[in-house]
Amino acid sequence: MLENYAGLAERKEHLLGSLLDGQLPRQWSHYPEDDAIDEGLGYQWFYHSHSPADRIGSTEHGHFHLFARRKLWSRHLQSKSERQFASMTGDPDQRTNTRHLIAISLNAAGIPISIFTVNSWVTGDLMLAAGNTDRLLSHMTLDTGHPEIDAVLKCVVALSRDEILDVLMARDNVLSAYRKPGLLRDESLEILSEVPINLDQRLAALGLF
Repeated sequence: MLENYAGLAERKEHLLGSLLDGQLPRQWSHYPEDDAIDEGLGYQWFYHSHSPADRIGSTEHGHFHLFARRKLWSRHLQSKSERQFASMTGDPDQRTNTRHLIAISLNAAGIPISIFTVNSWVTGDLMLAAGNTDRLLSHMTLDTGHPEIDAVLKCVVALSRDEILDVLMARDNVLSAYRKPGLLRDESLEILSEVPINLDQRLAALGLF
C-alpha cells in the first residue's frame, strides 16, 4: 500500500489517472466500461461516482464495487447457510454470473475512506451470506491489468478484515429485519451498511510508519 502510493506521488499521478485516461469521471459511468476482470481467478471490479446530491454529506469522490464470478461461489449455493440466506431474501433468481462482495469509497485524493454494502438492485446481480462473502474476500487476489488499483484493493481488504465482517453482518441484520418478498428489488433500500476505515491508523498500528 505504502509503496504503491509513494510511487504514484513520485510520478505525480492519481490512483485513478490511467483508469480515467486524464478525464474527469462521468457520473454513473463504469470505469472500465466492461469492468476490470481477472478471468483466471474469478474476481472483478468497476469504479464509478454518483451525483453529490445522492450522498449528501459524503466526502467520497466515488467507489469501487467488488464482485466474485460464478466459478468462485456456485458450489456454495446448496449449503445450508446459502439456502437460509436465499429464503430470507425471497429465494431470488440464481441465474446471475456475479455476486457483489463489498464497495470501497475513495476521497478525492484517491484514498479509501469507507466500506459499504448495497442492495442487489443497485448492481443488478445478487449477494451471498456474510460468512461466504467474507471467505471469498479473505482469499481475494487480483490481476486485471490495472496493477496500482488491484494492489490498493487487495491491501484494503487485507487491512480491513474486522470492518469487512462487521459491515457484512450488519447488512445481513438489515435484510433479516426487512424480510419480505421482493426485498432485493426494493429501491427504498439502497445502502445497507457502511463503516469508515482509516488506513493511516491501521498502518501506524502495524508499525509501518
